[in-house]
Amino acid sequence: MLHQEEFMRISGERIARIGVIALVSALDVIMLGGCRGQVHDSGRNTAIDWPSRPPADCPFEPSDNIVGITFTGSHREYAHADCWFPSWASDGNMYSPFSDGTVEKVLPDGSREPLWTLGQEGADANCGYGKIVGDDPLNLTVIGLGALPTPTGPYNARYPSGSLVHDGIWYYGSHPEGPGGLGPLVGFRISRDYGKTWTDGPNDPTAPLFTAPSLDGEGKPTGIPVRIGEPFFVDFGRNMEYSPDGKAYLIAHGATAHQPDPLARRAHWNMGDEAYLLRVTPSPETINDASKYEFFAGHDEDGQPVWTRERAEMKPLIEWRGRVGPTSITYNPVLKRYLFCVTDGRANHGAYDTYILESPTITGPWKLVVFMEHFGEEGYFVNIPSKFISNDGRTAWLCYAANFSVGMPGPPPLESSPPGSRYGMNLQQIRLKVKN
Repeated sequence: MLHQEEFMRISGERIARIGVIALVSALDVIMLGGCRGQVHDSGRNTAIDWPSRPPADCPFEPSDNIVGITFTGSHREYAHADCWFPSWASDGNMYSPFSDGTVEKVLPDGSREPLWTLGQEGADANCGYGKIVGDDPLNLTVIGLGALPTPTGPYNARYPSGSLVHDGIWYYGSHPEGPGGLGPLVGFRISRDYGKTWTDGPNDPTAPLFTAPSLDGEGKPTGIPVRIGEPFFVDFGRNMEYSPDGKAYLIAHGATAHQPDPLARRAHWNMGDEAYLLRVTPSPETINDASKYEFFAGHDEDGQPVWTRERAEMKPLIEWRGRVGPTSITYNPVLKRYLFCVTDGRANHGAYDTYILESPTITGPWKLVVFMEHFGEEGYFVNIPSKFISNDGRTAWLCYAANFSVGMPGPPPLESSPPGSRYGMNLQQIRLKVKN
């Protein structure tokens, strides 16, 4: 992620989510960490059958339905910011948050200028929101609509999380980070006019939507891991067309605090041990009401999913110690399969791994499609926008950011792998290897 030059003084832990930006005013040049000199890149390279090399302790059986993916070589890169989680609205556009960088905004006279956002720090932090126009992933228009103030309170930073546009109403979530790890989901802001105006929710970093032992008696972060910190809405298609019950589902990674040492496990923005599933009927009245949510609580003796309103009874949807970072789920209506993307960012600064799971039901069981070592090589916030799934269900596009550590002191060199991976909103076309 990006930050302005003065933030280079931040300590090692606090710099964990940000990259480098240097402003060279004399040359009027912006050098962006992770950009590798690319601006609005697009291209076609040789197709790649990405090898799947899961570690020996992988808890997932190989899928017998989708047995791998091929990168076709078709790709396009947009903007110079991350935190892209597109939601396909009823008006045909996609809407997304973004942070730590720049996206062009359109001025009243039709000219454009950069819209800056920065998740760090204190009262001046902000996060962006934008519109993605077009039906061709290789020829989209990405427009910065504005920025929301996201004061961090006692935390080091605050970033976007779950974002959903449903029935013309935009729900925009955020979460704090550090010191010591991932903080809890704060709650949601609401816009009824696609981002022209916003209404703040009742919560803030010191009083989040779901209470958690994240602050001590003096109001300082404890570092005790949370289970619902950085949730993202499941992508059910345009205006949640394929939701099985009209509810919005969220998937969140985190970790369980164990006694006697609750700090024995940690949850950070890029790593954790578990993923949790929750759901709510979306409306301005329910989205910030914790009592309206249901939580996945495992399966009964007949294998049927159990849902509860008691958060203490919530159980992980998946577990893999240290390898469950940012998560996303997209429903593929043609294949009738849920596709679950997970980032393993334990390296912090360096190459990350990404794996994709599949299941016919949102509550699993989940099977492994592919485990991609060093995807990006530092790829993160990986998701599959439902808008770009082909009519036969076998072609889709990965959306992700990558290589925020490029330009920072210390990390090993990072390649653009697959070609086109850089800091920004990257789109890579993939073919799913579906068994007939």
